Amino acid sequence: MAETTNLNIRIDKGLKEQAEVFFNELGLNMSSAFNIFVRQSLRQGKIPFELSVVADPKLTIDEQIREAALRRNPKRVKLQTDESGSVIVDKDKHPDIYDWAVNG
Repeated sequence: MAETTNLNIRIDKGLKEQAEVFFNELGLNMSSAFNIFVRQSLRQGKIPFELSVVADPKLTIDEQIREAALRRNPKRVKLQTDESGSVIVDKDKHPDIYDWAVNG
């Protein structure tokens, strides 16, 4: 058997309890489930499921762009606005945010 080590993670108490019940139904404990997640991530070279940010429909596109930029790097991303307050995204500095703003 491979040498193992301990890993401590923080998780919402209710979420942990739900996960334990779910994984127990699959015959797994939390440690086994996390090991499966890590092994699949390494095998596939990516997170083994789709990740997405669901935009709040109550936010304007400018507010959504600001939030996306802050999630990306809250200390370094500074967005400019025009005289009307609309966000100006520099496509050379922030191509992913620009692409998201233009293409959705």
